[in-house]
Amino acid sequence: MPAPTAKTFETSAETSTDTSDVPQPSCRQTAAHALTIVRDGVITGEGPTTKGRIHFSRALDADDAAWCARFLTVSAVEHQPVSRAEVEALFEISDAAAERTDDGRFDDLLAKAVAHHAASESGLPVPPRTVALSPDTDIESWAPTQATMIDTKVLEWLASQMRGKRRINHRLTALVATLVGVAALPLAQLPGMLDMGML
Repeated sequence: MPAPTAKTFETSAETSTDTSDVPQPSCRQTAAHALTIVRDGVITGEGPTTKGRIHFSRALDADDAAWCARFLTVSAVEHQPVSRAEVEALFEISDAAAERTDDGRFDDLLAKAVAHHAASESGLPVPPRTVALSPDTDIESWAPTQATMIDTKVLEWLASQMRGKRRINHRLTALVATLVGVAALPLAQLPGMLDMGML
């Protein structure tokens, strides 16, 4: 499979708006901060990531998803695993968006970022972000498929992030269900999994 590049993520969000007010991430911490700027834009419909276009509050569109992909794949972090702070910022964006007009791109990105983080935190090798997070890369081609490969603490953290979510990310739910499996862990370790309809 040819390796997708960061060019895969180019959209009007990166080419038609003034980006001078948007910080260019230089590390995973600043990438997580940049994602909070997208979150704020989703919540209010205003801000540097919404300039030059009509954006309603509590809405997530294709440009918002492109901003997230851009921040997660800048060259400064391309070869580093997705951090917990970055994933938590993505969950906050997901929670903030009551309406979606991105054709599923954000949900795909969130599921892949979670898998990248979970695998790396468990000591497994992960591909560069530009490959792993690309819409052209199937998550099944690199993500772990067995719960025994993922650290229990990572699974517990993930379950806590997903518990009580208003909007279910079906792609992420399927991934977690695959990782957890029906009998991989005692339910006492992962409270709330039944509430999510995952088992």
